Amino acid sequence: MIVTFHRVVVLTLAVILSGAACAQQAAPETKGPGVPSVVRKASLDTLKGTWVRPDGGYRIEIGNVAANGVLEATYFNPNRLPFAKAHATLAGGTLRAAFELRDGGYNGSTYDLTYDPASDQLKGIYYQAVIKQKFDVYFVRK
Repeated sequence: MIVTFHRVVVLTLAVILSGAACAQQAAPETKGPGVPSVVRKASLDTLKGTWVRPDGGYRIEIGNVAANGVLEATYFNPNRLPFAKAHATLAGGTLRAAFELRDGGYNGSTYDLTYDPASDQLKGIYYQAVIKQKFDVYFVRK
């Protein structure tokens, strides 16, 4: 009887352990809702395209990115405004973009944004120079 009980315990443990090992090996990687299945690898060219700020429809359009990081970019609110400066850097895998406005009553207002590859968004700070306030903002790719 003890031998039979011992065999049952050993077989039960073997089944439990083998099931746990299979579950660990076969379990697929899960991702939450809204998480892209492919994360972009950041490069300066990642910035090309149209970016929209959902809280007001403000747009940044980036047409070209020079090797030295100078951006050919335009701001829309809703009218077209040129950036006085638009520049990107890529250091240590972090892609950053900085923009400065001087026209249309924005005298010295800036965007300092960082590219988030997991969400494919530009996130950062908007400094409104006229009222001297900073705002947390983000842009989504259109």
